[in-house]
Amino acid sequence: MATSNQMGANTRSKKKKKNLKKALLGCPQKRGVCMRLLTRSPKKPNSAQRRVAKVRLSTKRVIFAHIPGEGHNLSPFSVVLVRGGNVRDLPGVRYKTIRGVKDLAPVLSRTNGRSKYGTKRPKVHT
Repeated sequence: MATSNQMGANTRSKKKKKNLKKALLGCPQKRGVCMRLLTRSPKKPNSAQRRVAKVRLSTKRVIFAHIPGEGHNLSPFSVVLVRGGNVRDLPGVRYKTIRGVKDLAPVLSRTNGRSKYGTKRPKVHT
């Protein structure tokens, strides 16, 4: 058994947390320009065509960012705002675009979870 001196001298060092969103350089979001729009198919049990944009960030790094929601209005050279966030069934896609900001339009058909898709509250006529 270890003595009290040994316990104090050899304390365990904390494991450093790996930064998975390196392209954002510690910032919550970064602006980028779409270079190419493509669809990717997800990993094994799922089947779909996920919309992905190849984006050059303002830091000159090139990443793949997922475009959430149904439909989009992006084209090459559209300006988007990118945040961190994995798409679990798309390998290598670790970022998401933010709807309703810059050139990316909100999803207008949303009634629930509107804040994630940049949709305004619908007007209620009385």
